[in-house]
Amino acid sequence: MVTPLKDRASDEQEPAASPRYSASWDTADASIAEARSAVRTLLAQAGHEPRHRSSQDAQLVVSELVTNAVRHAPGPGELVLALTPDAALLRISVRDSSPHLPALPTHDARRVGGHGLHLVNRLCDQLHTVALDTGKQIVAHLRLHKPAD
Repeated sequence: MVTPLKDRASDEQEPAASPRYSASWDTADASIAEARSAVRTLLAQAGHEPRHRSSQDAQLVVSELVTNAVRHAPGPGELVLALTPDAALLRISVRDSSPHLPALPTHDARRVGGHGLHLVNRLCDQLHTVALDTGKQIVAHLRLHKPAD
């Protein structure tokens, strides 16, 4: 179960604060649907409608990263979403308890599964892993484009 830690808008803080969302889980019972809903809601509040590509890409990236954390790490984890003040960049951070760094498997179009990290890597401007004393943190930066009206 995802337990929201913070869900604050920039008007609750100083004007330069970034809109953020944080959630943590104790075991492998994190809800991927709740993680997608959180990013969809955060982006909608910043003017990125769910039907637009930026929001859909962000939902896919969050879904893949949280799914990997739940699937490959046995313990607690955390999702942090942070928008830049201009809502042009989303920083997605997923922490899990596994010390094993993710590996980008060799691309094989015939393989069932194992394509999520390739998608995340292609969609994001930056993707890196930070080793922690109690696991790791995957950080992705996703540029958000406002659609032409």
